[in-house]
Amino acid sequence: MRMMKTLSMALGAAMLLAAPAPALQAPPQTDQDRAYSSLQEGRSMPLPEIERRIIPRMRGYQYLGPDFRGSSYRLKFMKEGRVVWIDVDARSGRIIGRSGR
Repeated sequence: MRMMKTLSMALGAAMLLAAPAPALQAPPQTDQDRAYSSLQEGRSMPLPEIERRIIPRMRGYQYLGPDFRGSSYRLKFMKEGRVVWIDVDARSGRIIGRSGR
């Protein structure tokens, strides 16, 4: 009986060691990672330059921050409790869309 228990434990340990390890995956890229890569590859302007162009045009609005969308930035503003999104082409810095009022 004791030998059977020892054999079972040894067999169980061997199976655990022989089991394939889960594949190591790189963590998903964040907006910051994608924006940095895009900037390094010359596909986008730096965010501070985009902000220098757009924020002065939004007088009376509170700037809440950016969201990078690959080929565009989405800048979030608020005025009187209403959110306004300004979509800006990352390469040219031009406004390409607006949502909210």
